[in-house]
Amino acid sequence: MIVKMMHLDLVATAADRERTIDALRELGAVHLDLSASRGAAVVKAGEDIEKAEKAVRLILRSRGKTSREEFEIRPRSVGEVLALDEDRSTLIVERDRLERLIKTYESYGDFDPKLAERMMAVDENVRSIVGLPEKLPEMRLSKMQEKHYRVVNRIGIDEAKIASADETLILKDNPTLADKLAFEQAKELLNAEGEIAVLSGWVPFTAVEALKTKTREQGWGILLRDPADGEVPPTLMEPPRGFKAVNDLFKGLGIAPGYTEGDVSVPFMCYFSLFFAMLVGDGAYGSIFLAATLLMRKKLPKAWLLLLTVFSSATIVWGFLSNTWFGAALPFAKSWPTVEWLADPSYNHMMLLCFTIGVSHLMLARVWNGLCRLPDSTAIAEFGWAGVLLMMYLVTNSIVGIFPTFPTWGLWMGGASIAAVFLFSVKPSELKTRGAELGMLPLSIMSALGDIISYVRLFAVGLASVKVAENFNQMAIDLFQSGDAWWAKLLLGLAMIAILVFGHVLNLMMAGLSILVHAVRLNTLEFSNHKGVTWSGYAFSPFRKSKTTKQ
Repeated sequence: MIVKMMHLDLVATAADRERTIDALRELGAVHLDLSASRGAAVVKAGEDIEKAEKAVRLILRSRGKTSREEFEIRPRSVGEVLALDEDRSTLIVERDRLERLIKTYESYGDFDPKLAERMMAVDENVRSIVGLPEKLPEMRLSKMQEKHYRVVNRIGIDEAKIASADETLILKDNPTLADKLAFEQAKELLNAEGEIAVLSGWVPFTAVEALKTKTREQGWGILLRDPADGEVPPTLMEPPRGFKAVNDLFKGLGIAPGYTEGDVSVPFMCYFSLFFAMLVGDGAYGSIFLAATLLMRKKLPKAWLLLLTVFSSATIVWGFLSNTWFGAALPFAKSWPTVEWLADPSYNHMMLLCFTIGVSHLMLARVWNGLCRLPDSTAIAEFGWAGVLLMMYLVTNSIVGIFPTFPTWGLWMGGASIAAVFLFSVKPSELKTRGAELGMLPLSIMSALGDIISYVRLFAVGLASVKVAENFNQMAIDLFQSGDAWWAKLLLGLAMIAILVFGHVLNLMMAGLSILVHAVRLNTLEFSNHKGVTWSGYAFSPFRKSKTTKQ
């Protein structure tokens, strides 16, 4: 469910601003619009974070260019790393200048500019006789080369010193810097008017009692009210137990439903797991994902450990159902009922499965809407849309030849469903403002047909993944069989392994991309359009210390 939000107005004494901010941060239950703060202290804290992030980037980049050497005094702070980088930048400019000078004067040889200047003072023809440049250099060529060598050596030392810095020390301080920025932003939001300071924010209904207890302790004055018209509270979702990890998936995707929209976390996770399995389409790949997840279990957050375990396990199950392992089939599983059904050479069964998944997904959205709107008359229109989707499902299967004929009952059901949508989508009192929606009904019905057909991508992308794997397998086998001598077999065996590794790694990368594109789209576009979820909300982010901040 989406947790109800209460608007908070807090009043405290101006003299206790910092203590008030500390208490709010300790409470960790109030959402503040920190982005609205732009004071000098906020800017300074933001600059400190940017410098720390830049220092870490410099360390990692330098470590990729040079070996990590040990120095008696290693950089330990952001300032030291940035100072080394500034020195290195100055030296790079000098190095480039010297390289241009060397290139200009190296054809004239290693002459002494001061001696040449004295000779030209005696006889102006010396320049043309000896072959001196129009403009004499500031030093002789050998000195330029020596200086260039020293500058390049110093650049290397700066690089090595930056690479030797311990970025973990800076990263450990980053939460502290982020907390400092948040503190200054909140402090600025707590506007002081004479002896009184006022602050506004949002607090979940479930945290109201904790806020009231803190209010009594601190001597604040608070006003709690429901959101007013035009206000957009943050979205805090509390999915059922076992589905809470999906919040981290939403955070990773950077999406959040609007405050007044439904919590679709349960169907999102269930169908996303199914889409993940079908798009990857290979049990061996699922095993690799699962093995990598378990190896990283100590480093992964608990939510992502659960999500990746579920997605990988679903892919392994699909591998058993379809008998697909690295693009090949296990001989003993070819006669399994699910394998025989999915292996239909006409692909009708796979397309039927995809269309069935699609109509169940979209009908769920419409039936859910209808149940939520009861007893309002518009609930009938939502149930009507569920009937329209079912009719479009029958149409789709008839078009591609899965169903030999369109069933008669589908016509009666479709007609009744369209009538329900037309009669109950818009109330009589809304005809002036929303009457145009009825004129768009034919286009909306055709759009529903397109939405169901869109789910065939699960079959198409999964099949493409299998075919890519099969082709790389066959390419490797054909190459290995092309040699006869033992040494040729050895070399070709190594080449075969290289082809298999390259092919399946490439296929895994393409599978990951297809998940981001197709699995996310089917949930956030097709399903969400029918459910009425626009993903226009912003996540509830309470003002509190970072979990990794040192105490």
